[in-house]
Amino acid sequence: MKVFFCFVTSLLFFVQLQAQVKQPVTPSPTPTEPVRIVDKPKNVQVLEEYNDGKGNFIRKIRYDQNHERITETIIKPIGPPPPNLHKLINPDTLNKDSVMVVVSKSRYKVDVYYKKHMIRSYIAVFGPRPLENKCMEGDRCTPEGWFKIKNKNPTSQYDKFMLLDYPNDSSMARFNDLKVNGKIPKTAKIGGSVGIHGIWKGGDDMIELGVGWTDGCVALRNKDIEELFSFVGVGTKVNIKK
Repeated sequence: MKVFFCFVTSLLFFVQLQAQVKQPVTPSPTPTEPVRIVDKPKNVQVLEEYNDGKGNFIRKIRYDQNHERITETIIKPIGPPPPNLHKLINPDTLNKDSVMVVVSKSRYKVDVYYKKHMIRSYIAVFGPRPLENKCMEGDRCTPEGWFKIKNKNPTSQYDKFMLLDYPNDSSMARFNDLKVNGKIPKTAKIGGSVGIHGIWKGGDDMIELGVGWTDGCVALRNKDIEELFSFVGVGTKVNIKK
């Protein structure tokens, strides 16, 4: 009888072990970029462009996107070109912990620093209201503050994608404060999936014109995003400012 009991116990243990092997636990996927594909701007027209005599270049454009007609005015400061930023750099020689990315929304620029020295400066675009700080999901604004690169996707629908850790603690505190003070609806969500990415193939002219086509992400020309992608790593600091 004891032999039979031991046999049954061993058999049950074996069956449970096999079930565990056949049914592994699958970890939840980490989002690497927005799920929603933003419509491409259509019927893009440059309505006017000129220097305002105050050190700014003004371009007014109109385009159709997401069943809306959008008119956007781009104001870019005219400043001296950055010094000697065409030096060849081997990304394998860079210490990724010493790289920092600074996004200037008012300048439509993404600057890359290595050990506090600027090594690259790229033109960038954002959403249709680039100078506004993100308040909630769906406002198509780019959040301001300090972030880190959380994930990198080398095969994005927008060439390359670098996910930021938005919302972080600072973003969440600001979001809650906006709710408490009635500046956003109590039902609002904070949003997420904000990153730095390229554009669809053949779309670099949208970056050059300054078309604010994203939902709040930072978009670069594809050749620029590919180079930036090689310079940074997970954990690289990103400062987004007005």
